[in-house]
Amino acid sequence: MFEVTTLGQPLEVAKTTMAANRSDGFAGAITRIWSRGGVLGFYQGLIPWAWIEASTKGAVLLFVASEAEFRAKSFGAPDFVAGISGGMAGGLVQAYATMGFCTCMKTVEITKHKVAAAGKKPPGTMETFMDIYRKEGIRGINKGVNAVAVRQVTNWGSRFGLSRVAEVGIRRATGKEHGEKLGVVEKITASALGGGLSAWNQPIEVIRVEMQSKTEDPNRPKKLTVASAAKYIYSQNGIKGLYRGVAPRIGLSVWQTVCMVALGDIAKEAVEKLTGDKVTAKH
Repeated sequence: MFEVTTLGQPLEVAKTTMAANRSDGFAGAITRIWSRGGVLGFYQGLIPWAWIEASTKGAVLLFVASEAEFRAKSFGAPDFVAGISGGMAGGLVQAYATMGFCTCMKTVEITKHKVAAAGKKPPGTMETFMDIYRKEGIRGINKGVNAVAVRQVTNWGSRFGLSRVAEVGIRRATGKEHGEKLGVVEKITASALGGGLSAWNQPIEVIRVEMQSKTEDPNRPKKLTVASAAKYIYSQNGIKGLYRGVAPRIGLSVWQTVCMVALGDIAKEAVEKLTGDKVTAKH
């Protein structure tokens, strides 16, 4: 919750705006966001959608990922394979449980045309949600959920797997190969490398944004699938279009990591003192 309410949502808004308006550079995206309400423009979609997504990241994704990683290790899987397995399982469950409608509604909030410009009162977030639900039902509010699932599986699988690889390298470099506790800076470095490198799947993120976007374009196919969205983006903007918003996404991954590792460790220690139980999960 702290991560998304501080730098998380502004970076998410910048990433989504660049992915939806692919002719804009970073400066153009910032100008566009600022014109939607100044500082508050950077926090569109925060309440309740980003808060729901952030809270379930801890309650669903990390819980499932920890359990799946533990099970994989019990079958004799090495750290890298166990890390990837945990991340993929956690990402998949979170995508279908809560992230479909959360990312959809955040994207709608960020990309919908402001009817205020036409002198009308813009609809509130719940009004928009109910309007989509009435017109398109459950499918409407979960539009792009398959792209979200692919992104989550590849993102968290590679993030946890690459973090484990980086951690092994750091342990070798610092002589902590026998299970000694890593320092906060070492943990953050390992996880930040995993988070930053996991942005390789940015085309899936751009496709997800396009499928959920309310940006109007007469050339865009009416019913988008993952394949038709990819084809449309490539025809309009080429290969560069599929990587729009990758810089703020890397920044977002690193910031998420710093918060979840540094603050997560402080939270774990507090829980250990409170309950007397030892935390076994690495995440």
